[in-house]
Amino acid sequence: MAYDILARIKQSPVLCDGAMGTLLYSKGIFINRCYDELNLSQPDLIRAIHHDYLQAGAEMIETNTFGANAFRLARHSLADKVRDMNRMGARLAREAAKSFDVYVAGSVGPLGTRIEPLGKTSFEEARQAFREQIEALAEGGVDLLMLETFGYLEELHQAMLAAKDVGAKLPLVVQVTIDEDGNCLDGSDPETFAPRIEEWGADVIGCNCSVGPVAMLDAIERVRALTSLPLAAQPNAGIPRSVEGRNIYLCSPEYMASYARKFVAAGARIVGGCCGTTPDHIRVMKSALRAGEARGKSVSAQVTSATTPAATPARPLEERSILGAKLARGEFVTMVEVVPPKGTDVRKELEGSRFLKSVGVDAVNIPDSPRASARMSNQALSLLVQREAGIDAILHYTCRDRNVLCIQSDLLGAAAVGIKNLICITGDPPKMGNYPDATAVFDVDAIGLVNIVHNLNRGLDLGGNPIGAGTGFVIGVGANPGLSDLDEEVRRFEYKVSAGAEYAVTQPVFDIRLLENFLRRIEHCRIPVVAGIWPLVSVRNAEFMKNELRVSVPDAILERMARAQTPEGARAEGVAIAREMLVAVRHTVQGAQISAPLGRYSSAVDVLEALGTKTPAPV
Repeated sequence: MAYDILARIKQSPVLCDGAMGTLLYSKGIFINRCYDELNLSQPDLIRAIHHDYLQAGAEMIETNTFGANAFRLARHSLADKVRDMNRMGARLAREAAKSFDVYVAGSVGPLGTRIEPLGKTSFEEARQAFREQIEALAEGGVDLLMLETFGYLEELHQAMLAAKDVGAKLPLVVQVTIDEDGNCLDGSDPETFAPRIEEWGADVIGCNCSVGPVAMLDAIERVRALTSLPLAAQPNAGIPRSVEGRNIYLCSPEYMASYARKFVAAGARIVGGCCGTTPDHIRVMKSALRAGEARGKSVSAQVTSATTPAATPARPLEERSILGAKLARGEFVTMVEVVPPKGTDVRKELEGSRFLKSVGVDAVNIPDSPRASARMSNQALSLLVQREAGIDAILHYTCRDRNVLCIQSDLLGAAAVGIKNLICITGDPPKMGNYPDATAVFDVDAIGLVNIVHNLNRGLDLGGNPIGAGTGFVIGVGANPGLSDLDEEVRRFEYKVSAGAEYAVTQPVFDIRLLENFLRRIEHCRIPVVAGIWPLVSVRNAEFMKNELRVSVPDAILERMARAQTPEGARAEGVAIAREMLVAVRHTVQGAQISAPLGRYSSAVDVLEALGTKTPAPV
């Protein structure tokens, strides 16, 4: 090129190309294929698509490398091909562009995995993956980098740092994906993401994908008021609609062209299209821009100062709930599990909760559809238990069924109705339950969930926007001392503590040595640990725990349960074993959670009698 892209866009807007995946799909490439791999196996196909866009008038084409990072390619067992695919992607675009005076942008998309603080992938792991891809694109000869379709600012930051690490000094166009309100997937609004992206060193700030032209224009106008940097806009050709089983993008080329002019008028210097956009759209957009209807009308920037909202300190742990106060004082806490019913009749659960309070149990622990079974909302039961039984509820909250928007809505609602204690867990996959065809969400895992709750406690939503007073939750997490890969469990535990976890509840303990070993391994990041205690009810129950739930149950325990001659004898033996476990761990942990199999709350209290402070009574 005679001069670089930043100099070029000062003179007039540059028209980028449109969708790659849309065209590949229209040519018979199934969506389960790795589209980036086509750079190697079907280079002529990719080259031809580039040529179609160039013939339509595109002044910038993007490499077919959006998903060519180690994490996404690993799903296709191609993680070792990162360098080859990106170099070839750049080469194919360069070859197509050699007869045209156009720019080649190296396309870099998200990793397709959650990074800290919402996932277990570390910042450095993410940064290294981006660095590997960007180095290959630079070697392939791209003119600039196009970081696009990022919904989470923390991940975008790592991609931008990786681009700086490479040191190729390629201009950096940074684009986020937004919803119809102009917010990123993490909740960040333009007033939040625009100043941060500028501070991190972008040369051009923009939006792409996600929505159609209308919502994107609103967002671009808001960004324009916050920065003097050049802007970019590449919307989808509308929101897809299902027509006879296919997702169809309904925006016409003429409609897209009319908004291309409006984007330029709002300050965009790079304009193009994303999903659903074809060479036909680009051809008409080119004609509209050539007509000069929008040139020279770019609105001057009115930059306003924008500061990142400051978090407010979370309330002290001892002021949040009765459970929080006992944990803060170092006292031994007792919990009993109350499983929601499969229907709407909660009389047994409420009666059991009243009984547990009467004998001095500190809180009832209410799981969220355990083992992916369809049960009454545990949030509703928690509210009823607190109001009608007068005992603190501990709400299990899982990531399985909720996206990040629902998570925040649920938690704000829970705080508003007085639920203060949480255990944040990832959740059992639906295939374990009675509706195996149900789909899971898993927008985040337990680590990401803890980060969300920690932010809410400090008065900030997921995007860092203020919500007023903090929520005041006591944040618990799960732990499994019996996992075969204990290194990974300890690593995840470290992340949970770093994210803001304040206590942990273990899986049922039947092998004291495993618990003691786990406690030694987490000494450097120790928070109060509550031991899970499970009164077995039969040898089959013990075998289920060991072989299907993967809880470590020693053979000696199995043998003791097998020797029981009657169901009553088996239950008594299960209580005796649980009491022994409780006495053994009493001085190494700060609490016990006792399960109540089959809703037998009296059995749970019989176990707690081993502490010498609880009095058993019939239910």
